[in-house]
Amino acid sequence: MQKGFIEPGEKPKRFYTDVTVVAEDGGFAVKLDGRNVRSPKGGKLNVPTPALAELVAGEWSGQVGVIEMADMHATRLAFTATEAVSKAREATAGQIAEYAASDVLCYFAGEPESLHQRQLEVWEPILDRAERELALVFVRVTGIIHAAQPEETLAKIKALALEMDDFNLTGVAFGTPLFGSGVLAFAVQRGWLSGEEAYSLSRVDEAYQQEKWGVDEEAAERTARLLEEARMLDRWFKALA
Repeated sequence: MQKGFIEPGEKPKRFYTDVTVVAEDGGFAVKLDGRNVRSPKGGKLNVPTPALAELVAGEWSGQVGVIEMADMHATRLAFTATEAVSKAREATAGQIAEYAASDVLCYFAGEPESLHQRQLEVWEPILDRAERELALVFVRVTGIIHAAQPEETLAKIKALALEMDDFNLTGVAFGTPLFGSGVLAFAVQRGWLSGEEAYSLSRVDEAYQQEKWGVDEEAAERTARLLEEARMLDRWFKALA
């Protein structure tokens, strides 16, 4: 087989020894044996803070044997910020607003009453804070019938997203579908909640059902995977602060 050739579906082997962070081109680059980390499209990785560069570098340092790109969330987010979101800021902010039109925090269970009360206790403080600090007024719904959110609220969400730099915007765009909630994504970005806390709030109904009926192996694996993504997102925003 030709040296360096990778079969379809084959994971690339770790080909480097040293991972370093270097100030470069007005930002911070991650280098593998002195060479810049590059995206699949060939672009150099360059991030705005040394802490974020260290977060990315830690992912590369942690690869053993083969490179598991699927687990390198910060690396992939950094490339998304520089190669995709930077060129599509308006569309990205619009997608966040569209998702928030059916924000999970606005849909309360009609029954059982114990679940409804649990949701009220943990969701209302976040919605109230979003109203006080971000001027986001949401319509609350009991049950599964969709209710339109105020156009002013959705326009405000888009405007708030567009105020962010590419890297914060990318984080919120990642967190919104992860949590099923633009409000929770903003809450993590602004430090109101940790990523783990936001993920917990996003799955109140699921956790309630699991308490009642138990947890199967597949659901447990999915929860663990998404929780790690939420924790990474928390580290991402802290590294940008």
